[in-house]
Amino acid sequence: MNGLFSLSGKVAIVTGANTGIGQSVALALANAGADIAAVGRTPPTETEAKVNALGRRFLHISADLSSTKPIPTILPATLEALGRADILVNNAGTIRRADAVDFTEEDWDAVMDVNLKSVFFLTQAFGRHAIAQRAAGQTHQSKIIQIASLLSFQGGIRVPSYTAAKSGLAGITKLLANEWAAKGVNVNAIAPGYIVTNNTEALRADEGRARDILARIPAGRWGEASDLGGAAVFLASSASDYVHGTILPVDGGWLAR
Repeated sequence: MNGLFSLSGKVAIVTGANTGIGQSVALALANAGADIAAVGRTPPTETEAKVNALGRRFLHISADLSSTKPIPTILPATLEALGRADILVNNAGTIRRADAVDFTEEDWDAVMDVNLKSVFFLTQAFGRHAIAQRAAGQTHQSKIIQIASLLSFQGGIRVPSYTAAKSGLAGITKLLANEWAAKGVNVNAIAPGYIVTNNTEALRADEGRARDILARIPAGRWGEASDLGGAAVFLASSASDYVHGTILPVDGGWLAR
């Protein structure tokens, strides 16, 4: 692929690339030319096979992002195996559902640790590297893409820690753009709408909620994980070099309703 959207020669670190949105984003980046370092607990065998079929290199970095302990190893492992790191996609996440009056501290911490704390510190590690590379004379922009949520804009129901984490992620995206835009680092986010993934299985199984959600989506359907690929390639490529601190909804028009 040539032109503004080419990722040829680039290396992308993608967390949670085993299934769903993470897998689709990794495949879209690979299809645009990037090699992939996939970070997660479970070996992403299917993702690896598909990336390799596109002629791209693939690295699995085993890491449990429920704590920050593995974060110092991720970037060095990528650099050692693949030689560089140009793009970071923070996709790994978890969700816990309960009424706010019943929500436990354990469920609060479990979600916040994966969805916000580990995201920030992995982003920090990548940003340090990117800023140092720029100071050493690197001319191309480094790209950070956070996977936010419609709940970065709205309150949601029965997911207090998820809403808090995704709202916080939107704020951190803007803060980091303010600090790093002039240092050759683009920090942006994608806010998926209602996508058919494991995280929305409970909603899709609730006939009433599923009906009400679908009725509000102007596109007339739930999204597929593959619907996120184009936005990810845009934000990872030179086409978005002057895009900083944005939260891009890919939601079938949900927020416009």
